Amino acid sequence: QVLLVESGGGLVQPGGSLRLSCAASTSASIFSIYIMRWYRQAPGKQRELVATITNAGSTTYTDSGKGRFTISRDNAKKMVYLQMNSLKPEDTAVYYCNAAIGPLERWGQGTLVTVSS
Repeated sequence: QVLLVESGGGLVQPGGSLRLSCAASTSASIFSIYIMRWYRQAPGKQRELVATITNAGSTTYTDSGKGRFTISRDNAKKMVYLQMNSLKPEDTAVYYCNAAIGPLERWGQGTLVTVSS
């Protein structure tokens, strides 16, 4: 069982950047087989997928993150990251880290990102 802890959220001005981090409390060998995802949930909206990185390092993005966000992972450090550039007010949300193996998945507690001037 893996525990996930997100960090790096905060207040940023439109056009700014943030880097979110997600730390996993498991062994590096176990972490490396998880598919890792970032989701977000804006106020009053459903949680939505932002980006995925497979255990092989392949990445995919939804329209929410395509072109501005970059997901990456460091298996040795048991970390996954979300680099967010050119942030917009509509990116304001709680961002969640998700780890999945087949039907099993774990969620972090989330980190709040607020984009506002």
